[in-house]
Amino acid sequence: MKTDIETIMLMAPVIPVLVVDDAAQARPLAEALVGGGLTVLEVTLRTPAALDVIAEMKQVPGAIVGAGTVTNDREFDAAMKAGAEFIVSPGLTESLARVIVSHKVPYLPGIATAGDIMRGLDLGLQHFKFFPATAAGGIPALKALAAPFGQCKFCPTGGVTQATAPDWLAIEPVLCVGGSWLVPKGPPDLEAVAEAARKAGELAR
Repeated sequence: MKTDIETIMLMAPVIPVLVVDDAAQARPLAEALVGGGLTVLEVTLRTPAALDVIAEMKQVPGAIVGAGTVTNDREFDAAMKAGAEFIVSPGLTESLARVIVSHKVPYLPGIATAGDIMRGLDLGLQHFKFFPATAAGGIPALKALAAPFGQCKFCPTGGVTQATAPDWLAIEPVLCVGGSWLVPKGPPDLEAVAEAARKAGELAR
């Protein structure tokens, strides 16, 4: 693995959360995002093409490509074979976390409660995706959750936008946010994607 999860989270203020249906779009899309300044890319395993997309995006110089929506060890194995450099999951289960931790792969599990965080800490994890960020109570909820766990760092994902990202990033334990707004559904407008990436990359932390 290239690096640890905190280093990955600090590479850019926004990690694009990508749902890509066509592997032919993968490389141009990654080039547009990396060219705009966002080098860390999360490809969600929500489409049949996702594993091929990871493999294609890995070919783009400067891109650090991870797999998102990983929910079990079979998906983890498939993502690793495709070349994923980090793993993101929507929730935190002991069985999946133990497998990923044992492989020493950078891992960002989803949490929404104090119990989730405590379970993660028991497994040696201190970096979490707060998901679904807006639906789970937004900024007040994350501030309240983070308060008892000063050692933990977060990446809010779910409902975050270019307009609201600065408010999330202003929270001290937030290292970055997950952004699905960068690449809308449908065939990507690469110029628009690159411009959205530039704007996202300029967000202050």
